[in-house]
Amino acid sequence: MVRERSKIAKRVANRSLVAYLNPTHKISEQYRTIRNNIQYASDGRSIRSILVTSPSDGDGKSTAAINLAISMAQRGDQVLLIDANFRNPVLHKIFNAQISPGLSNVLTQQLTFAEATHATEVEGLELLTSGLSYTNSADMLDSQSMKEIIEMATKRYDRIVIDCPPVLNVPDTNALVNKCDGVVLLLNCGKTTHSKALEAKQSLTFAGAHIIGAILNKKNV
Repeated sequence: MVRERSKIAKRVANRSLVAYLNPTHKISEQYRTIRNNIQYASDGRSIRSILVTSPSDGDGKSTAAINLAISMAQRGDQVLLIDANFRNPVLHKIFNAQISPGLSNVLTQQLTFAEATHATEVEGLELLTSGLSYTNSADMLDSQSMKEIIEMATKRYDRIVIDCPPVLNVPDTNALVNKCDGVVLLLNCGKTTHSKALEAKQSLTFAGAHIIGAILNKKNV
């Protein structure tokens, strides 16, 4: 049973890191296209901090955030990938890193920003895991401290990619969208209904998000 769980975890990690492990794969090429299209869709605005979310759980947004960040690092950018999903963090598992210290430790002033970031095996990509979870996660993301962390990160990195909870499930994501330069909404083909996609878009827009595009994910990964 332990061995089977290990195999499953390895397959998940391989899919989530496809842009790094198999850069010539067609999916990796698609992420590079998405990376370029984000800049094309910016209308002249500087897009430094990007939030990735989806309407519901299981849509594949974390995989999208990881591979988008990797594709930016492969271009030569210095990139920070942030796990802002306190309720269901997964990035530490994919990168085989400790969950703490992380974002929550910085927000609660236990550590400095520099002390909480993790190096990854991907050149040019660093990781800020979620840290330990707190019940007031929406308030933490809506704080002045979170705004200052993003501002500090933009001085140290060329791009910041933030993995957030599904926008329709909890208030956390909408508490953060107006602190980022742009939002990418991931939709799951065959799962995300038109009404859910529209509801997610309206919720993000109402919260002040600058939606720069959507990714249609064909597989539930």
